[in-house]
Amino acid sequence: MENGWYSGRHYILDLFGCDPNLLMETETLESICIESAEVSGATVLHSYFHHFGEGYGVTGVVALSESHISIHTWPETQYAALDIFMCGECDPKDAVDYLINKFSPTKSVSLPIKRGEQ
Repeated sequence: MENGWYSGRHYILDLFGCDPNLLMETETLESICIESAEVSGATVLHSYFHHFGEGYGVTGVVALSESHISIHTWPETQYAALDIFMCGECDPKDAVDYLINKFSPTKSVSLPIKRGEQ
């Protein structure tokens, strides 16, 4: 590997104090995740989202040409966990900023990681 080379950028995103109703809306969550990919310049290949039943959360993934965005929600604790992993020219930080704006959490924590860096 060349010095400074890495295979992609990965953000771990924790969102606290989110609207619990939003965290149960499968179609809305899917739209938000797809839009966040598009805002970052990524190419959406496919998405799959699953709701665990009344009062429970959602898990979902958006497969990208550049990698993926995944989400898991816990409406009972107003918490959402997301992974945003992208390679190439797209910018996952744009997706992170978009997601924070859409979820309006009372607190957010994002951890950037350069994947494949040695």
